Amino acid sequence: MMNFEQKLENYAELVIKKGVNVQKGQPVMIACPIESYELGYLMAKKAYDCGASDVVFNWYDDALGLLRYEKAPLESFQEFPEWIKIRQEYYFKKNGAVISITSSDPTLLESVDPEKIQASNIAQSKVMKPIMKYTMNDMNAWCVVGAASKGWAKCVFPDLEPEEAVEKLWDAIFYTTRCDQEDPIGAWDEHVATMDRHARFLNEKQFKYLHYKNSLGTDLTIELPKNHKFLSAGSTSDIGAEFIANMPTEEVFTLPKKDGVNGVVYSSKPLNYGGNLIDGMRFVFRDGKVVEYSAEKGQQYLDQMFSVDENGKYLGEVALVPYDSPISNLDIVFMNTLFDENASCHLAFGKAYPTCLEGGTRLTDEELEEKGVNDSLIHEDFMIGTEDLSIIGELENGEKLELFKDGNFAI
Repeated sequence: MMNFEQKLENYAELVIKKGVNVQKGQPVMIACPIESYELGYLMAKKAYDCGASDVVFNWYDDALGLLRYEKAPLESFQEFPEWIKIRQEYYFKKNGAVISITSSDPTLLESVDPEKIQASNIAQSKVMKPIMKYTMNDMNAWCVVGAASKGWAKCVFPDLEPEEAVEKLWDAIFYTTRCDQEDPIGAWDEHVATMDRHARFLNEKQFKYLHYKNSLGTDLTIELPKNHKFLSAGSTSDIGAEFIANMPTEEVFTLPKKDGVNGVVYSSKPLNYGGNLIDGMRFVFRDGKVVEYSAEKGQQYLDQMFSVDENGKYLGEVALVPYDSPISNLDIVFMNTLFDENASCHLAFGKAYPTCLEGGTRLTDEELEEKGVNDSLIHEDFMIGTEDLSIIGELENGEKLELFKDGNFAI
């Protein structure tokens, strides 16, 4: 039986070789929690073994982040350091690969002044927006992965002792990323091939509308723009390196037509927004825009999200995820978007990926707007998939085809 150390080494190797596919002479940037030092060290070692020119870390710590929110004045959150943008862009321009390790306690900021959180989110979004293109347009290889932490594990498994909860969360991470298998990279090749087949089918059909229904009350119609592209796990950077942006991933995704969303949709899992949980969400859309919304828990944080900018009330992503998947079958609510979005069909408010439109990465912001591509300072996924979800695709000529039945692909 494979021990923890071997699984962790498999994980680091998978992220470096398959996640961002480090090339010789390429720098690597890693955002890593201090608690996950061992994983960060292994990733750095694997990156150098692949020929990386440099591995640059951005260390962070939940406890220090919370301390700042508790002690620092509000005005300090209304600015975001330009040097952080300059530093990242320096490495982006050197074709640097980017790895983000997520591990935060999803309830970390529950007691924090929401005005501080909102000010911080807006300030950071405004400063960093000009360099979002490097990842949103897949110019650079990037990958988001998870690491078990005491705070996060205790939220997911509240009835377990801290050490046991961390161990169980690591087991779930290794399972969903296939790192508990003898050949994780081979397993991912097979997995990606399956998602690619679904994406090819959807792209050949070029559906005009997707109609969602389930027993929660969802009854939503989403129009897709002409020449949209469904993408799966694999992407290719500007230097020709194939990479996988999310590990785990089970989604095939595209973008909606900005003003083409109508109806009502209910969330099926909690959303972790800026360290706070929002649950039991309901949204009513008219001509693409949310005109009515509510949440059973965390309404104030939903208000904050929608106050960032006007386009945050429009959708930027449509993702299809089978209910029968490794993540969903664990029957765990991770309270972490990276994992929960890959256990459920989901949508995202805010900025759309130009890569999901034929030739989109070559268009200006104005040209993208003309084609119905949403732009925003935010990009927030929320889960809507259920075991009884039905999705009907409608072609330009009115022909209809069942795409999802009982929460899974019917094609």
